[in-house]
Amino acid sequence: MILQIDRYTRLLAMGAVLVSCATSSASAQSAKVFTIKANEVKAQVAPTMWGLFFEDINQGADGGLYAELVKNRSFEFDVAGMGWKEIKDQNAEGTALYQNRGNVNPANRRYVQLKSSSGRYGLANEGFKGMGIKQGMQYDFSVLARQHEGSTGNLLIELVDEKNAVVGTATVKPTSTNWAKYTATFVAKTTVPKASLNIMLADKGGMDLDMISLFPRDTWKGRKNGLRADMVQLLADMKPGFLRFPGGCIVEGRTLDERFQWKKTIGNLEDRELIINRWNVEFKHRLAPDYFQSFGLGFFEYFQLCEDIGAAPLPILNAGMACQFNTAEVVPLDELQPYIQDALDLIEFANGPATSVWGKKRAEMGHPAPFKMTMIGVGNENWGPQYIERLKVFTKAINDKYPDIKIVNSSGTDPNGDRFDYLDRELRAMNADIIDEHYYRAPQWFLENAGRYDNYDRKGPKIFAGEYAAQSVRIASPDNKNNWQCAMSEAAFMTGLERNADVVVMASYAPLFAHAEGWQWTPDLIWVDNLRSYGTANYQVQKLFSLNRGTDVVPVLLDNKAVTGQDGYYASATIDRKTNELILKVVNSSGKKQSGSFVIDGLSKVQGKGSLTVLSSADLNAVNSLEVPEAISPKVSSIAIKNKKINLDLNPYSVNMVRVKI
Repeated sequence: MILQIDRYTRLLAMGAVLVSCATSSASAQSAKVFTIKANEVKAQVAPTMWGLFFEDINQGADGGLYAELVKNRSFEFDVAGMGWKEIKDQNAEGTALYQNRGNVNPANRRYVQLKSSSGRYGLANEGFKGMGIKQGMQYDFSVLARQHEGSTGNLLIELVDEKNAVVGTATVKPTSTNWAKYTATFVAKTTVPKASLNIMLADKGGMDLDMISLFPRDTWKGRKNGLRADMVQLLADMKPGFLRFPGGCIVEGRTLDERFQWKKTIGNLEDRELIINRWNVEFKHRLAPDYFQSFGLGFFEYFQLCEDIGAAPLPILNAGMACQFNTAEVVPLDELQPYIQDALDLIEFANGPATSVWGKKRAEMGHPAPFKMTMIGVGNENWGPQYIERLKVFTKAINDKYPDIKIVNSSGTDPNGDRFDYLDRELRAMNADIIDEHYYRAPQWFLENAGRYDNYDRKGPKIFAGEYAAQSVRIASPDNKNNWQCAMSEAAFMTGLERNADVVVMASYAPLFAHAEGWQWTPDLIWVDNLRSYGTANYQVQKLFSLNRGTDVVPVLLDNKAVTGQDGYYASATIDRKTNELILKVVNSSGKKQSGSFVIDGLSKVQGKGSLTVLSSADLNAVNSLEVPEAISPKVSSIAIKNKKINLDLNPYSVNMVRVKI
């Protein structure tokens, strides 16, 4: 995620201005004749071609993908009581005192000491913009608790709606003066978008509480400490080739002390050391003082998610550099070894046998088999000589011990300019495995750069289009929208990525998730609130390409040239050897209906019927929403194929995909 307003990006205030690359109305109205050279394979499409980028921004993890409903469950936020408030039922009297054990357990220093002298006294938790509660759903409550000497009271648990009406209740009875875990389960009486949780001493006495947790039973695969099933399902439906995690700038941190350290995100939940989320104060227009990382969603859960959805894992690690837009702290080269060791240990955690040091830790968490990681990223959007000199040390250490692991390297924040040119030159001189390029640009940039990789060195490093998204207003503007103009322009650009699959081996839109009330950055691929989720128009484009990847790239030509915007047309084609199908993708970026005749050359047989999938909208500003989640969604129909020719009438502003058996 880049943090500056890019000086190279032209400000866009197009509104409903039509995007058209047509050179004349006459040529736009007449049917163009294209040739698909179906017997001339130009490249193999990597299984990782279309994937996902996850970063905990926009309330993407806590309060989003991670299904925990209690905010600040272990009182470890900078302000121990943030997210909690005192409640007194029936004129109760009592005290809540936050205790700090210091270094006794640095990962879980605090707990709350409750005392009641009369009535029902306790605390209420507000959740993450409230708690989304579903009627009839089971909820699992847990707490670490201990009774005070001489106290024998119960702990009353209540879920209440916005008007404080009880929608679910349970009772927990701690029986020991030593810490122990207690659980309860109850069923919600009604659906509430913004519930809160009350925890009260039911009787006179005292009790200490820590790790207060509430999970819905319907997590992904029904796992305890699990993920929101609807959000994961949207990812699984895309059949992504990879998942990059945990970011993003979050890997770097504003300072090195605040960097992401994977070893602190595994093991028992109470031993995972919470830190501030770097998006907490990044944007003045969207301050989020209560944004922290509990790491309930940690590296084990990321690897497990990858396995669940069939995506290759791509973890990104800190290169010994904090975010250069913030403090730009670096680790001295002679003190870099702990960072390098973290990388080597992560590979062992992912791939090592259960008898190895870190493989054993993975096995103890419930996964004896390796996760089969094949690549790792070092650094995120880092630049300059300080990055290259640190990267060289990382690269040697990883290559020496794990020569089969591919290393993903940063090319900085922009797709051009001095930083990019320097890094591109240095990384190519290093014979880098994969270079990670990022572009947040206006829609017009994506239309104009569909041929970006046509002339890249075929024998050089592979390319990962690691973060990209068309910006409807400008980079980092809170007014950016996931409108159809942006999605369509990305589709046009993606035909260029696909056409150059011998160079581009991975691509992912960014960011992935945003909460409707908890966002900092727009646009985003998937939007959610506490109960609902939907895929944007951009999601529909990404899904279309991912589900229709194919295995071999074949040329689509217009006047013997690649189709990169002539008269508003963009096109690419692949053969799927697994299903014996030709897959043709065509974008009409113009504001008029156009016709194209696609002649299939080089095949002895083509079936007479295929399927046509269309994404389109006459309104470039159209968006999907929580209320109308499929305003822009695929429309599928059958299409006749005659004499090895696909005749298409292309809607204005449309993305079209044909599949036909060969």
